[in-house]
Amino acid sequence: MRYRELGKTGLKVSEIGFGCGNVGGLMIRGSHREQIQAVSRAIELGISYFDTAPRYGDGSSETNLGRVMKELQPKNVIVATKVDLQIEDLGDIGGAVQRSLKESLSRLNRESIDVFQLHAQVALARGSFRQGTLGVEDVLGVGGVADVFDEARAKGLIHFTGFTGLGEIEALHQIIDSGRFDVVQVYYNLLNPSAGFPVTEGFVGSNFRLLIRKASGKKMGVVVIRVLAGGALGGEAARQGYAAPAPGSLTEGADYKADVDRASKLRFLVAGEIQSLPQAGIRFALMNRAVSTVLVGFSSLSQIEEAASCSVEEPFPKNLMEKLQELWATDFGRR
Repeated sequence: MRYRELGKTGLKVSEIGFGCGNVGGLMIRGSHREQIQAVSRAIELGISYFDTAPRYGDGSSETNLGRVMKELQPKNVIVATKVDLQIEDLGDIGGAVQRSLKESLSRLNRESIDVFQLHAQVALARGSFRQGTLGVEDVLGVGGVADVFDEARAKGLIHFTGFTGLGEIEALHQIIDSGRFDVVQVYYNLLNPSAGFPVTEGFVGSNFRLLIRKASGKKMGVVVIRVLAGGALGGEAARQGYAAPAPGSLTEGADYKADVDRASKLRFLVAGEIQSLPQAGIRFALMNRAVSTVLVGFSSLSQIEEAASCSVEEPFPKNLMEKLQELWATDFGRR
């Protein structure tokens, strides 16, 4: 396993992160024995970054991860969790964050959180992008999320702060420009590379406008999410075991069935050392040196082994990148 800097935090994290969410589902729906085996093997393989949230399984992901970590007592493991704010919480952001953090600490059996993140979509103005989105002022204004996170950090309850980079793109760039957060979770995969590569006008998905480069310029840690497009890059095999049904869209223009169709046109990437599209997807994300870690949601031990094998240095050959860019420019042959 190779390791990278998590931005300006001073932490080094494994290139592969263990996603404890609903898509993979193992840390929510697996048995305790299976969860012990999975986390133990992940740690043996060098995986050091574990990401969870209260929303995952209505707290069961945090509870299960906390139970497993208490039993294994691993060293040098980094745990990230989140706070999910709703519109009704915005009248008392401080109280909502404090309650959520206290509950997360209890479920995780920890006295502090390594990386604590805002788990909500953000728009320029509250609700202007889609119903329920927070506004930039809710995040950066006086008494907003950033201020409340700083207070929790001053008390030693959290060490570093972050947010999920979803919502109105201009708002996300403004939050990064503020310099108030240490880490950003970025939507980045073979089907939507716009956080790392320029895309043509009319690109079918959300255009994140090189968000990774923006975050790197502010020395933020970059955590890639949805690297397999919610399982679309894995096909039916990704939906077996404890995996959730096909997930809903996190971005504009994303549709699971359409993503599966687009993914079918990427089979040319499976050659040589790359034995599957999931491997191709993970290695693609890691080619961007500004990426700190790539979160992968697991359903089985074999998926952990497969993901860990992607922590290699070799980039895609030039001819494969040219073919990829042609597909992106034509919306996978639809234009």
